[in-house]
Amino acid sequence: MMDTVAGQQTKTVFNKKALEKSKRKLGEKVKMLFIEKGWLLLFVGFLLGRAIVLSSMSPFALSFLASVWLVRKEKSFPVMIAILVGAFSYHWQHGLYVLAAMSIFIFSAALLKKVQQQQKLLPILVLVSSILPRLFSYSLLNQLTAYEWMLAAVEGILGAVLVLIFMQSVPLLSPKRYKPALKNEEIVCMIILLASILTGTIGWEIQGASIEQITSRYLVLLLAYVGGADIGSTVGVVAGLILSLANVASLYQMSLLAFSGLLGGLLKDGKKVGVSIGLIVGTLMIGVYGKGIESLLPSLLETFMAVILFICTPQSWVKKLSRYIPGTMEHSMEQEQYLQKVRDVTANRVEQFSHVFEALSRSFVQQQQSPVEEEYLKETDYFLSNVTEKTCQSCFKKDRCWAQNFDKTYGLLTDLKSSLETGNGPDRVLQKNLEGHCVKSKKVVETMQHELSFYEANQKLKKQVSESRRFVADQLLGVSEVMDDFAKEILKERQNHEQQEQEIAASLKQIGMEVEKLDIYSVEKGNIDIEMHITFPQYHGEGAKLIAPMLSDILEETVIVKEEDISPFPNGECFLSFGSAKKYAIETGVSHAAKGGGLISGDSFSTIELGAGKYAMAISDGMGNGERAHEESKETLRLLQQILQSGIQEQIAIKSINSILSLRTSEEIFSTLDLAVIDLHNAAIRFLKIGSTPSFIKSGRHMHKVEASNLPIGIIREFDVDVVSDQLKPGDLLIMMSDGIFEGPKHIENVDMWLKRKIAEMETDDPQEIADLILEEVVRNRAGEIEDDMTVLVARIDINKPKWAAFPAYQQHA
Repeated sequence: MMDTVAGQQTKTVFNKKALEKSKRKLGEKVKMLFIEKGWLLLFVGFLLGRAIVLSSMSPFALSFLASVWLVRKEKSFPVMIAILVGAFSYHWQHGLYVLAAMSIFIFSAALLKKVQQQQKLLPILVLVSSILPRLFSYSLLNQLTAYEWMLAAVEGILGAVLVLIFMQSVPLLSPKRYKPALKNEEIVCMIILLASILTGTIGWEIQGASIEQITSRYLVLLLAYVGGADIGSTVGVVAGLILSLANVASLYQMSLLAFSGLLGGLLKDGKKVGVSIGLIVGTLMIGVYGKGIESLLPSLLETFMAVILFICTPQSWVKKLSRYIPGTMEHSMEQEQYLQKVRDVTANRVEQFSHVFEALSRSFVQQQQSPVEEEYLKETDYFLSNVTEKTCQSCFKKDRCWAQNFDKTYGLLTDLKSSLETGNGPDRVLQKNLEGHCVKSKKVVETMQHELSFYEANQKLKKQVSESRRFVADQLLGVSEVMDDFAKEILKERQNHEQQEQEIAASLKQIGMEVEKLDIYSVEKGNIDIEMHITFPQYHGEGAKLIAPMLSDILEETVIVKEEDISPFPNGECFLSFGSAKKYAIETGVSHAAKGGGLISGDSFSTIELGAGKYAMAISDGMGNGERAHEESKETLRLLQQILQSGIQEQIAIKSINSILSLRTSEEIFSTLDLAVIDLHNAAIRFLKIGSTPSFIKSGRHMHKVEASNLPIGIIREFDVDVVSDQLKPGDLLIMMSDGIFEGPKHIENVDMWLKRKIAEMETDDPQEIADLILEEVVRNRAGEIEDDMTVLVARIDINKPKWAAFPAYQQHA
């Protein structure tokens, strides 16, 4: 029994899928027939061929043909035939006029087809092609008066204007449109085209109901339901105006359609029923006001037939149409999908570049497969082969030495090479053994000494190349990591946090704020990312004073305002971005003086706010004093800041700066660098000291020194950066200084102890006061003389306390 039920369910699902597949195939066939094959253009051309306004004017047919000529020239002849069929179906005289006008246009356009910018020329051709046959027909009937001249001119001008309108709307009937998103101008032009098409149905009736009235009201219903009151009223005005020009007796229809479109758009929240009620109410009001009760019943019949068509319209058609109308949910989703596709493509491309740089980095760090010892033996063999080529090749005892006593000869030459590499030369035992074995021992020693200089230069060059390869590999790997992080940032998705959204929205409503839009990207601890749009009558810092503390209570973490874009107008929409506050905060102070009390110091300092919750402090001391030293140290810190803010690791950043400065000029230019990077999430600190003086950390009453041994930047091409790590606690003080401070005190043997004692005796913990006091002590100790540039940088780390405390969001009462 269960197998039978399961089989029936499977069969039902299969039938549904087959039905959906057949529907899709039918839809594709209809699309291919009407759009891709051009049948839709032929149908539109037939109706526009019949379209007449003001009893005698026909500006639509020629304008439509001109637009098709410009957009889809291959369909011009079939469209021309369809227009002629429509024109002759209305009246034979009208057909002759349309034939003459289109013939003049086709002949003129063919003559001028090689002219550039055809879209500027077509309105003029339509104007001339429309006026000439109309004036000729009036002259044949002896009716060429001033009134007829005016009618011909108006018809020509209307035709020229309609060309400009149809140029924007005809492409919408083409299957080659890439992105389904219409501008407001395109929507209005499309509405004019649809209303013009409806004029071709004038005179057609079903049971006394006019076809053009049914279709126009259906069109108003559909677009009011899709686009709202603004689109609905626009459609009503345009359609009513054009239809009233075609039939002056129906002038009141413009008011009916416009009012119904407005009312239906306002009632669109009631779905199709609400929009239909808007049309029915508009028909009743305008119908009674227009021609009385006797004309109300036919108008109601037309309205009810339009409502039936509207209700029977599949929802899938409505959704497809909504994609073209700005402001609709479907259009927004379409735009989001398009932007998401662009974002995904961009992220994928960045990720591919990241993989490329990573692969290049791996290719640079690949070492030779042979071990170090084996590589050394190969190098030794190559060296000895060069020596023996210049000594043993011409010796008569070559076979005895190398064929009969290979091991002894090879061992003696290897020992000789090792002895010469030390710089002391061969000892007596080695010299005696070599002379007893080789008849050209003196020449061998001289040749080996000569070749050894090339060998050592070659080994040094190979080492530099290896170090350069490793340095380039580190740089490429750093770039790869930055690009990979950037790709992940691009792919940041708006995550689904319904509970938090409801809680935040309810809390904001509780304090009298209505959120327009709320986006929660992340609620992860330490990485909160929330954006919202709120309307304020007058903004007074509510983001930091009210919303951020409320979010802190809801998310159980300190939240601050990261970014805000406040509207300058009352009741304007404001953008607020919230994120996690750093656990620790840094307060800094600096004091510096130039040599001899001058204005320009060779020292430079910088405090840099890096991404990912990192804070960097740096001091650079240029070589010497004055403006040149200042430029050197300033350039070092400028490069450091730019490279660090790109996301590259500190060691690679410093190596890059060293490479740039060492290659920049052949002159002897170098500078020191003292860098400290503090993680504001856990108070961990990393020191990178390049030729700089020690730093001090004061923790309570305890003091300890931080130092590292590296040459200054720019002296040598390659060097290893020693990293010293430490852990700070709230209230700790970090003191960094240049050599002018550290080496400043005179007649003091142990400067470390002197500085530690002076810092420990200071009763203040204000960074600026400490920096000023240290500089003052050093200057006093030198009797007021400043013999070198002096810079001292002090920082205190504390628990980050936001200005506004968190408060309970809201309470649910029983």
